[in-house]
Amino acid sequence: MNISKNIIVGAGLTGTTLAYKIATELDEKVLVIDKRPHIAGNCYDEFDSEGLYLKKYGPHIFHTNDKKVWDFLSQFTNWHPFFLKTEAFIDGNLVNIPFNFDSIEKCFPKTLATRLEEKLLEKYEYNSRISISQLLEQDDKDLKFLANYIYENVFKNYTEKQWGIKAEKVDKSVLTRVPILISRDKRYFQDRYQAIPQYGYTAMIEKMLDHPNIELILNTKFDKKTHKAERLIFTGCIDEFFDYKYGKLPYRSLAFKFQKFDKEFCKDTSIVNYPNEYDFTRITEFKHFLDLKSEKTIIATEYPQHYEPGKNEPYYPIANKENHDLLAKYQTEAKNIDGLIIAGRLGEYKYYNIDAAVARALELFDKEVLNEFFKEKNNFGYSCR
Repeated sequence: MNISKNIIVGAGLTGTTLAYKIATELDEKVLVIDKRPHIAGNCYDEFDSEGLYLKKYGPHIFHTNDKKVWDFLSQFTNWHPFFLKTEAFIDGNLVNIPFNFDSIEKCFPKTLATRLEEKLLEKYEYNSRISISQLLEQDDKDLKFLANYIYENVFKNYTEKQWGIKAEKVDKSVLTRVPILISRDKRYFQDRYQAIPQYGYTAMIEKMLDHPNIELILNTKFDKKTHKAERLIFTGCIDEFFDYKYGKLPYRSLAFKFQKFDKEFCKDTSIVNYPNEYDFTRITEFKHFLDLKSEKTIIATEYPQHYEPGKNEPYYPIANKENHDLLAKYQTEAKNIDGLIIAGRLGEYKYYNIDAAVARALELFDKEVLNEFFKEKNNFGYSCR
């Protein structure tokens, strides 16, 4: 049986970044396999026969303050600047999300809105970003009222649909990520770099894989008996790798209903959330992302659901103590296998934004792969320099 030098399971951003670094910096052969018929994982995107932009697995907006990540990805793409502006349907109004001063003025009578804005400015710096958790801790009845209003109308029902459990049972770290902007800034993110790859994520990742040291095989499920390697980097579900030995780690998944319309636009912005109405959570109109000109448009309506292996895709790890205790058992098992690196959102059971996924892959290359490489060279009498 042939044993490969490097096998990477998964052609998403984590696996692709590691493949590129190994192929270029170590000049080693890398076999990348993926069970799907395409590269790019959940970032996969395409253009249909009429030139409309489509993302099969929902929206992905690149944003980062990490210049190292920005510079790394910029080797493989030009960028289309894009600042995400999200609205939510609340009390019959389309309201900016995150909540800002414009949101306050749409939701409340003028006198109350003015009072709330004045109190926020007394307490916090203009243009700062705070969480509902911080507001809920305030003694001021008006600020507490505002925090409760946002919790009930923006967070609670959306969260229960998204996670399939009562909001009070969701890990508290989720609540800390619900921000309020002390300004009229309409952007969902405030990072220095915000953009979409000019020709899409798939084209960017295709360039990352375009190297003579990298071999790509799609439509291939990883098999421990046949896919042997000196260094195995696995970016799939860690519990699946170990055949669910200690039990299954739960995920939330998503289903999408795609519709094409013979009109220029359906929505004024790219994403509209529906926290309180309907069974779906949001509608995305992809055309906004790359500022495409067309008399037609595509929208996707997003329905959260439980993850069922073999039936849908795992999206979101469910953060709680029980799941992290189970994860720790698998992580201990993985550490005892020489040459194995478990990586990525599914492997580490941690939801990474795009920039964080790339940053983590670069970190793993430096800490795990390079150290292992240099150690091996030393064992054969080579210098690390």
